[in-house]
Amino acid sequence: MSNMKYIQLEPQGEIALLRINRPEALNAMNIDVISELSRTVDILGADESIKVVIITGSGEKSFCAGADISYMVNIDPITAEKYASSAQSVLNKIERLEKTVIAAVNGYALGGGCELAMVCDIRIASSNAKLGQPEVTIGIPPGWGGTQRLMRLVGPAKAKELVFTGKMISADEAYHLGLVNSVISLTSDDNLPPEAPKGNVEKEKERNSQIAKLLNNKLMNESVSLAKQIAKNSFNAVKVSKMLINRGMDADLNTGLRLEIYGWSLCFAHEDRQKMMTEFLNKSEK
Repeated sequence: MSNMKYIQLEPQGEIALLRINRPEALNAMNIDVISELSRTVDILGADESIKVVIITGSGEKSFCAGADISYMVNIDPITAEKYASSAQSVLNKIERLEKTVIAAVNGYALGGGCELAMVCDIRIASSNAKLGQPEVTIGIPPGWGGTQRLMRLVGPAKAKELVFTGKMISADEAYHLGLVNSVISLTSDDNLPPEAPKGNVEKEKERNSQIAKLLNNKLMNESVSLAKQIAKNSFNAVKVSKMLINRGMDADLNTGLRLEIYGWSLCFAHEDRQKMMTEFLNKSEK
């Protein structure tokens, strides 16, 4: 993967870690990031050994600060339409990936960054994360799925409040809204560095940077441990479950239930199922 400039991919057995690596721009997504991300998702989709993908941002400050404003400032509507279409198409691709995708939200997830987190199946945020759709503060609505997915996750009233105000919310507030699944915080058990002497700005800065690294490590460890928990289940059953939940969200209940029966029945053709059921029965007989 060394030929990619902005996307780092680290396979760790059945789990792959995908990092947006553009820390100088808070991991904002320009055209190159979008096209590299698209290629990476294709690579992951084709790799049968990988069952779970964790997406995060480089460094401790930002998951992804969204679209590239320095690029958008001078473009015309036709170019803007192309930009949003290419971004939406890669985000849709992540949402439809047959593997489970976990967003490890370390720091800012704003605009396109929040939209990227929302296409992931599960979102885990560090306690210093900040999420939001601030597009209206620069004269545009969300354009990478924000108006549609946010409303499906938190309901239309709260989605309107977040989009119309453009405000950033804390990880805790995002958790209470159901926008993130869990928040990772440091506790006294986490070997925190000693307090800096009062008034020593340098030492204070150094301590904060150490704390941010500790927090990010804990976030990644928790994400990997969740990924392992998912990876040990039947990949086929998890894949079908993801498809049923995604498709059922926009179907009426009866259609969703019928789809569920088809998805369920088809799993009976898979060797996974026979093997795992037999193992379960053998265990319970002992």
